[in-house]
Amino acid sequence: MIDWLRLFGFSVNPAEIILRGTVIYWFIFLLFRLVLHRDVGAIAIADVMLLVLIADAASNGMSGNYDSITDGCLLIATLAGWNYLLDLLSFHFPSIRRIVQLPPLALIQNGKIQRKAMRRELITTEELKSKLREQGIEDFSEVKMAHLEEDGEISILRNDAREPKNLPGKPKSKKTI
Repeated sequence: MIDWLRLFGFSVNPAEIILRGTVIYWFIFLLFRLVLHRDVGAIAIADVMLLVLIADAASNGMSGNYDSITDGCLLIATLAGWNYLLDLLSFHFPSIRRIVQLPPLALIQNGKIQRKAMRRELITTEELKSKLREQGIEDFSEVKMAHLEEDGEISILRNDAREPKNLPGKPKSKKTI
């Protein structure tokens, strides 16, 4: 016989679930924000974190680590709520956007490597050269600016104002006759 009350009732105080979800969300957000900036890839840090946390929370709720489905649903709603609130506040308030989103970090300025910035993000000269080669750039002197963006990608502006050859996600331009 199915115990519907145990299945859909709260087995843990809802305030405790919200508090636990809030503490874990902010701890992991700060960890990603301060430590793991360059390794995330093409989607925002908060989105990666949210996916990982939701997967874990949903798995706990489905496997019975909570005593009820409702506990897992409340935790997932808490995590998604924080993510939505941060996105909403960042959209409406530039001051919050500056706190939540990392500004681009200059790795090259006018052909000169910014070693302090590279050291801070643990990016080697070889890694940077590799990214430049992917864009058809052979020498640092060809680069006006190279920035490490919030999503972990490196954006490049050439000295001669030409676009890099192989921008990810951008179709190659067609020649007109």
